[in-house]
Parts: sequence; structure tokens; C-alpha cells
Amino acid sequence: MNNVTLIGMPGAGKSTIGVVLAKVLGYDFIDSDLLIQKSEGKLLWEIMRDYGNDGFNRIEERINSEITADHAVIATGGSVIYGPAAMDHLRSISTVVYLKVGYAILEKRLGDLAKRGVVLEPDQTLLDLYKQRVPLYEKYAHVTVNVGHKTVANAAASVCSVLPRVSGKQ
Repeated sequence: MNNVTLIGMPGAGKSTIGVVLAKVLGYDFIDSDLLIQKSEGKLLWEIMRDYGNDGFNRIEERINSEITADHAVIATGGSVIYGPAAMDHLRSISTVVYLKVGYAILEKRLGDLAKRGVVLEPDQTLLDLYKQRVPLYEKYAHVTVNVGHKTVANAAASVCSVLPRVSGKQ
């Protein structure tokens, strides 16, 4: 597989690490949240407001299921793991890497969850969400990299070190 897909909680660094990783590998960079926004003509939080969490999840699953890429790093939204068809597709076209970050670090990094486009159910806390999602990230990931206390450059290097032999375009 010549693509890398990054999954993990909001605030894990998927987009930030993804850009650096793409540069290191000589790959393209795709941010699936931006694809969703472009497709719908709205910001993520506006899509959630207008269509609800279930509607957003359906849109997210559709967009991620349609990604075609060659030699690309794909940064997904944190809720991509709620779409089994999308995850099956991403696993078939890429090495899926779970960027693991501990809860305490995430809590410090994240601001207004609604404005970040985070899918929360009514009365659901960030901790509830974390406990719900971690098993799904672990289920779908080919590999897991703990990036919580790493710089962006060190996190990208750690991801490179666990990828199946990819050292630039092949």
C-alpha cells in the first residue's frame, strides 16, 4: 500500500503531523475534513448543526469511502471510525496509523469542541467520547504510534519508523 491514513482523537495532530509526514515521504497530503467542507459548502460545525450528528456521520462516511489517492498521507476527522465502509476502504488503500494521545493531554489541547466539528451526543463529555472511540481506533489501525509527548517532527519520524517500507515515491 502506498498511502498512509492517520486516525485518532481531535487534537491528536492528524493534520499537523500529516503535512510533515507527507513532506518527509514525498507524498501528497489530503485532509478529509476539508474534502467534506468543500463537498457540502459548509464548515464542519455548520454541517453538524444543519444535519445533526447522524447526518454528518453519513456525509463523512461517503466522502471518506470515495477517496482515491496514490502516494498520499490522508488525515481524517476523529469520527471517521463510525463509518465502517469508510474504514474498510481506507484500510484497503492505505496503512492506517492510529495517533494515540492520552486523555489528559487531549483535554489541555482542545478548545471549543463544537467549533472544532467534534461529534458529541447530548450530555456526552470528552472523556466519554475518548472511552468510546479508543477501542474503534485500535480496531481499525494497522499500527499505533503514541504521539502525546512528541514534537511534530518526532511524531512524524515515529510514524515513518513503523510504516511498511515507504521511503518516498516508489
